[in-house]
Amino acid sequence: KSMLFLGFLLVFLGLALPGTQGRTISKCEMVKILRRNGFEGFEGTTVADWMCLVQHESGYNTKAYNNNGPSRDYGIFQINSKYWCNDGRTAGSKNACRPSCSKLQDDNLEDDIQCAKKIARESHGLSPWYGWKNNCRGRNLSSYVRGC
Repeated sequence: KSMLFLGFLLVFLGLALPGTQGRTISKCEMVKILRRNGFEGFEGTTVADWMCLVQHESGYNTKAYNNNGPSRDYGIFQINSKYWCNDGRTAGSKNACRPSCSKLQDDNLEDDIQCAKKIARESHGLSPWYGWKNNCRGRNLSSYVRGC
């Protein structure tokens, strides 16, 4: 009986929490996505820069989020709700990219890519991302694209 109950409980939890983990994109798949979408050379960056950024910001997880006190970061590029997307709860949100923050957590990366490029274009690089500044800037990042 207890095994039957445990099985039922696990199935119920799996249905009650759909997609809470998100899709983790493989390294080489992410390299292909970035190359296909013109990230190589974009605003003086390389695909390796973006790969390092994505690794340290979201671990390649499309559903990643992080609380920053009054704001929150969303999606694979960890786009912030104070400036770039609207989550309906960040006071004074500028919503410069125009998507709902929840759209940045689905498996369709088109809006994520457009917004990440807008951020990089407006800041002339990747400095708005602390994951990149603290872990990637000025380092040899060739390992992030090696083999892809």
